[in-house]
Formats: sequence, C-alpha cells, structure tokens
Amino acid sequence: MKKWGAFVLISISLFLSACADSSSSSSDSESTGDKIVLDFWYIDPGEKEEVYLEAVKRFEEKHPNVEVNALRTPNDNYKQKLSIAISGDEAPDVFHSWGGGWLKNFAEEGKVLDLTDKVDTSRFNELVLDNSTYDEKVYGLPLGLTIDVVFYNKEIFDEYGLKTPETFEEWMEINETLKENDIIPITLANQTKWTGAYYFMNFARRIAGPELFDSAFNREGRGFDDPAYVEAGEYIQKLVEADAFNPGFNGIPYDEGQGRQLMYSGQAAMMDITISFLNNVRTEAPEFEEKLDFFLFPTVEGGEGDISQVGGSASPVWSVTNNTEHPDLAIELVNELASVETAQAYTDRTGSLTGLTGIEPQDEFTKRLYEVAENASHIQMPYDQTLPPELGELHKDTTQAIFGLEITPEEAAEQMENKAKELLE
Repeated sequence: MKKWGAFVLISISLFLSACADSSSSSSDSESTGDKIVLDFWYIDPGEKEEVYLEAVKRFEEKHPNVEVNALRTPNDNYKQKLSIAISGDEAPDVFHSWGGGWLKNFAEEGKVLDLTDKVDTSRFNELVLDNSTYDEKVYGLPLGLTIDVVFYNKEIFDEYGLKTPETFEEWMEINETLKENDIIPITLANQTKWTGAYYFMNFARRIAGPELFDSAFNREGRGFDDPAYVEAGEYIQKLVEADAFNPGFNGIPYDEGQGRQLMYSGQAAMMDITISFLNNVRTEAPEFEEKLDFFLFPTVEGGEGDISQVGGSASPVWSVTNNTEHPDLAIELVNELASVETAQAYTDRTGSLTGLTGIEPQDEFTKRLYEVAENASHIQMPYDQTLPPELGELHKDTTQAIFGLEITPEEAAEQMENKAKELLE
C-alpha cells in the first residue's frame, strides 16, 4: 500500500510537471478558463513580422476570448523544428510553409487540414496557389511570392564604369574588374545550402529551359543526370575557380547576416538572392537602399532558356495542422493572414510581392520587381520545395558540394538520378 501511495504521489508530481511544461510550450493550442489559445509559427523578422502581428491583432479584436501565441523561428532552423513537431503531433495550429513537395508530404500523412471548401481561393494567383494544391485540394494559402534576382551596388558599378551583364561572359568580365580593385564580386552565405541552389537552378534553366526540370521530375525522358545539369554544375565551378565569391562562403549562415553585411559595407558588389533581401535592407541598413539595384540572371551561350524565365518561391504559405482543437478559428486566422488588407500592407511595407491577385505595389522599387513577375514567361519554384524531402535535401547537399569543389558535376548528377529512380518511379 505504501508503494502504491508513493507511486500515486510520483504520478501526480510528474503530471503537474508535464502540465507546467505544457503551459510554457508553444506547440499545442490550449484553453485557460474561457480563453482559447492558438499557436502560430512563422520565420520572417522585421517589417514582415510586424505585418503578420497586425493581422493577428485584427483577428484577436474580432475574438476577445482568443489569444494567439505567435512564435518566430529563424529560417535556418525552422524546417527541422516544424518537422519534429508535426511528426510528434505537437505542431502549432497555424504555421508557415513553402507549399511544394515539403507541404505535400505532410498532406499525404494527414498532418495538415484540407482548406478547399473553407476559403475563397479565387483571390489567389492560380500558379502560386497550385504550389500548395494536391489532388485538387488546397492545403495552404500563399500570402507571399518572391522571385530571384541579382542585386548589386550601383555606386560600385558606376565607379568602375560597369554595365549590368546580360550574358555569363559579361558577368565574368565584371568579376575580373571588381577583383582587380579588391572588391568581392559576389557575396554568398551557403551554409544552409538553399542560397547556392538558386545558382544551380538558374544555370540549368538558362541552359535547357524550364522543361528540363519538369521532364526529370515527372520522369518523362530527361533525368537529373541530363548533360544540362552537369553543365550547370560546371558553370558554378567556373565562378568558384575564378574567385567570384567571398572566402569561406560554404560555412557562412544566411540568417546571421554576414553575407548581407558585405553588401552594406561595400566590400562586395553583388548578391544573387530572392527579393526578401529588400526587406532585409529596409530593416538592417535602410540607408543602403539608395545604392541598390538589380538585374536578371544572365543567359549562357547557346542556351535554350531566356531572360523572362525566373526563379521564384511561394512564401509564406499559411497552413493549419490537422490536430488543432479549434479548426474554425485556425482557418479564420489563416484567412486574416492572407487577406487583401494583409497582402496590401505586406507589399507596400516590405518590398515583397504577394500571391493574391490585384495587389499592386505602390513603392517604385517593388513595382519594378512586380513587373518582372508579371512579365515572366515561367516562374520556377525551388527544387527542394517541389521534390520529395529526401531528394530535395540531396539536391542541396550535392549543390553545396559542387560549390566546395568536393565532387564533380557528373558525380552530383549521378547521385540525383539514382535517388530519383528510387523515389519517383
């Protein structure tokens, strides 16, 4: 009997401890008396975060009995953290995703809510919404659309009489001029791999057109070992061997901002990155914006792709976990986070584009980026967000290794194709 009593006391102690831990956790929705708490995870800092939190405030004002527990996690750590939470059924009610294969994996596992009949999908750009639609079911609402461009310091270009390049050969000539004047041509922070992956996708698209990826992904003839993919890796290694990048680029994380600081300080002249960089500039170094401009990724000799084909990404895409205790409220929250009011503020204040139709930026710089997206003949979503997660990670790993001159482009292509046969056929 004494043992049983001790067991009960220990059990009660453990239960109370677990409850205490749960109350400080941001992973599960909870109710405290009449107060309902929804957990909301996102990655963006700065003005984007402010726009999200203003949407949250509007939602809370409509529901005085609801509190939204908003938690930001830096991009570099977010995917792993969310994947662990979702696999353990401890995901937040509402969360940031990128759509594509990454979200599709969760949808197939029954981890995210089907929003198809619960939201007005007509207000979204169809191409962008397709990125989070599987088997004609919508699993995420895309607030943001980003495109990939090469940002540059126009003050440096003017000083050395440089014109924006249209071809790879012209780009290499610019690199040589900059190096001769002790300026890093291109800054890259590639520890987390997705930044370098844009180069690989851009070169492949310039060499063989956007049909190359579609063919390899859908297993319709050309594969990930296609000569065009090998050539894309060779172009990357030409840049590396020409010392176009900052020293140690493969070990530098993007989120900490070291790569961006090279731009702000004038030590580096260019950066190939998504237009989220403009939001970083306005948050971290607003005085630098007057020096900032951009050009589209150059073409390559004999390539089938053209300058109107750009890389892009849908982010953030707002999704609802399937085990939320308050699905109606969670859906209403994602609707507010992807509302016209939120989208207009998101575009006007962060220099970003949106996945909603009819939202034109008022800001002149952002208008130019909007025109690029509007005139694009094709927008390629990132491979790692479209492919199954295991293949997407291999794509980033092999691309980083290409940058590091650790493997040949042929070896990377062979690894990708072997894994594609395993996962896609």
